[in-house]
Amino acid sequence: MGSILAATERNQHRNSYLTSLRSEGRIPAVVYGRNKESTAIAVSNLELLKTIKEVGRNGIISLDLEGNRQEVMLTDYQFDPIKNEILHADFLYIDMASDLNAEVRVLLAGTPQGVKDGGVLQQALHDLAVTAKPNEIPEAIEVDVTALEVNDTLYVGSLKEGYPNITINHEDDEVVASILAPRQEEEISTGEQQGGGIPENEEGRETEASPGSKAE
Repeated sequence: MGSILAATERNQHRNSYLTSLRSEGRIPAVVYGRNKESTAIAVSNLELLKTIKEVGRNGIISLDLEGNRQEVMLTDYQFDPIKNEILHADFLYIDMASDLNAEVRVLLAGTPQGVKDGGVLQQALHDLAVTAKPNEIPEAIEVDVTALEVNDTLYVGSLKEGYPNITINHEDDEVVASILAPRQEEEISTGEQQGGGIPENEEGRETEASPGSKAE
């Protein structure tokens, strides 16, 4: 069973009411899904932050709405980093027996051999779209990249073997991360060209100047 979060139903939506609600340490939220009508609710900001730390971003929460308890998942929220508080949250009713779509972070673990040899690690994918039963959705997909050498590339296909209970909704040949050679990274950072020659914006500059213009 997921962590329990108490909630109360609310029937007001005016800005003055929402401001008052937040001043009391509660935040407005909405719970929806599973062929049910959306319900406007309010939850404790501190309790929600505590719950997220306990169950993780994709964890299952037991929402206690005035005595009616339902399994939900936090799908979205607005966070104010200055005040360290959540401004609004969206919850989705879930069926533990049905597949669910979610976004999962990709965490690269370890220092690649290619980085030790002077290369640069470039991560192309930071999140993956997955489908799985609610209790099988991981908080993150962690990948050991210590064996990657310069010019090596990690593809989505190689991640699927380690997570047989979830469906990763990406093509196998989609790049997750790669190790760039030092020269490649320099060219990406500075915009330098490998070949020689006169850059297009330099060639013919004098002939394109308007008649009578003075060189500066």
